[in-house]
Formats: sequence, structure tokens, C-alpha cells
Amino acid sequence: MFGNDELCSLRWDSASEKVEVIDQTLLPHTVHWCHLDSLSAYCHAISSMQVRGAPLIGVTAAFGLAHALSDDPSNQHLESASAALLATRPTAVNLRWALEQVTSAVSHLEPAERARAAQEKALSLRAQDIANCERIGENGLQLLRSLEVGNGLNIMTHCNAGWLAAVQWGTALAPVYKAHASGIPVHVWVSETRPRNQGSSLTAWELNRAGVPCTIVTDNSCGQLMRQGKVDCVIVGSDRTAANGDVCNKVGTYLKALAARASDIPFYVALPESTIDWSCEHGKDIPIEERDASEVLTFVGLDAAGELREINLAGAHSQALNQAFDVTPAELVTALLTEHGNFEASSEGLQRLRTVSKTA
Repeated sequence: MFGNDELCSLRWDSASEKVEVIDQTLLPHTVHWCHLDSLSAYCHAISSMQVRGAPLIGVTAAFGLAHALSDDPSNQHLESASAALLATRPTAVNLRWALEQVTSAVSHLEPAERARAAQEKALSLRAQDIANCERIGENGLQLLRSLEVGNGLNIMTHCNAGWLAAVQWGTALAPVYKAHASGIPVHVWVSETRPRNQGSSLTAWELNRAGVPCTIVTDNSCGQLMRQGKVDCVIVGSDRTAANGDVCNKVGTYLKALAARASDIPFYVALPESTIDWSCEHGKDIPIEERDASEVLTFVGLDAAGELREINLAGAHSQALNQAFDVTPAELVTALLTEHGNFEASSEGLQRLRTVSKTA
């Protein structure tokens, strides 16, 4: 299913040594690959959400820093380019992690050797992300098998944590893809994810392409679906997870976790170890990105003539608050699905993960 580069979000052309990414702001109506050919292009791609999702942001930033070093490998440019990329999105910790990985790989080298070493590190991180996400899918599949009943599984997700949010496979959708490929009848409830509608625009588009049955639902209907017994489990991704197991993800995740707890439904969070911020003790310490109010006050879609249009949803001079993420306390999380296995969302559980990862 994911054996070719068409089912990925970031392509590397070894001949031209250029990176291409899908412009996700144009989905689901248009699939357009963008060449990233400058540091400013990489920064714009991340900040404008042409690329998004914690794992993909990290890999994109790694290639961005490698590109910057091909222009100027000096210590000063290494620092300034890293700072520019780091400033693009404040919440997803994979961004900082990936930049630190590249910096660590090149800082001790002579300037003339840095660009090639940075490029090799970025390619390694890309391959590592693909492998980690596939393992998350396999570990999550074990849990889905334990939930399966005669009529298959109804899984709810929020935002987009599929291959558009990683390089391939994704995090929350990886177990879904694995279950579908293994013959388990799965159906996914896709919450629209206002205000940028990553669920209806991206997740549903992905699942439809893969042949996985799915239904888009309004964010506000999700609790009712759980209460009616129409949801077997919830799986979401994470943009940053604190060392105590608190999970920061797209705003609206916390409400789904509360509804799942009230309905006695498993609530899983799928993430690679690189999304864990070991320096952050509690979720309350995670910076919450506040995006432009226009995302709440307007809507972009195709009109009857097939043209993209932006329309106003609110009256003139309306005010809006647009917090992009929220934090779900660890006690509401049934398990963390990672490339190292499935772990309890707690300080103790994450320490066990850390021990396993060091011996892997």
C-alpha cells in the first residue's frame, strides 16, 4: 500500500537533490507538488501549513537546514537558519528535535563538510519516520484486534494524523491502514476539525484514496456518537507530549477525550518518541499556538463554478480567538501507541518507553 513515493507527503529527488512537498492548503481539491528551493521557502511551507503534522514538520525542517548549509555552512548561518525554522511553529516539538539532530551531526565538522552531512542526516530522519510510523501501525493493530467484534470496528479520529502529517503511514491512521490491509472491516468517523477542517479536507481525502470507509461528522456531534454506542475507540495524534503523559494535540482533542471517558471508550494517542518533550514536565507548560482570527471568521471552498473562494462567516468587525491546540490530561489517555510498543500515559509509562528505546 505504501510501497511507492506517490503515497507520501515529502519526496526527495536524488538527481536534482531537491525536496518536493504536497501543498496541503490546496487539498482536497488540487494535488500540487511544491519544490522547496530556499530557506525562506521551507519556512513559508511550515508557517503557512503547506506542510503540517508534527513528524512532517520535523523532517521538512531538517531538509530546510541542510539546504541553508549548502548556501552558507558557517556557524553564524547554522544558528540563524535554525532559529528561523524554529520560529515557524511553536507547539510541535518535532521541529526543535529535528533541528537539534541536524545541528549535532554537523557542528563538529569543517564548514565544507556540513552541507553533505546535513543532507544525509535529513534523509536518515525521513527514512526513520517512515519506519517508526509503520511500527506504530503494527503496535496499534494489536489493540484493534483485541477490540474487534463481528461487525468490524468504528474508529473516531480528530484532525489529520495520517501520511499527510508524516512522510508515509502517519501516526493515528497507521493502525487503521494496517487493520484495513489485514482484512478487518473498519469504518472511521472523521471529525471536521474546525477551523482549518483538516479532518474533512485531509483525513477523509486520505482514507477515500485508500479505500477505507469513512464518514465526515461535525465536531460537535462526536460526543453524541460515542453516547449512542457507535464508536469503538478513538485514536488521535500528538504535536507534543509532556514527560508525565499529558498530550497536546489539535484543539478539540480534549473534548473527545472527556466524551470517551464518559462513554467508557478507549482513547488512544499515537506518536513517535520524537514527539515526547522530556524537558516538559506537565502539559500546562506547553506553548499553545494562537493563529490568525481570520481562520475562524472565514471559510475557503469551491463554488458552484469550481473556483476557490473565501467567504466571511461572521459579521463585520467580529472578534475571534483561534487557539490551535489543547492539552488532554494523561489520566484520560488509555494508552500511548509508539514505535517501541504501547505504553501507559504516565511518568512511569514514559520512563519504561525510554528504557526500551535505549535498548532497541
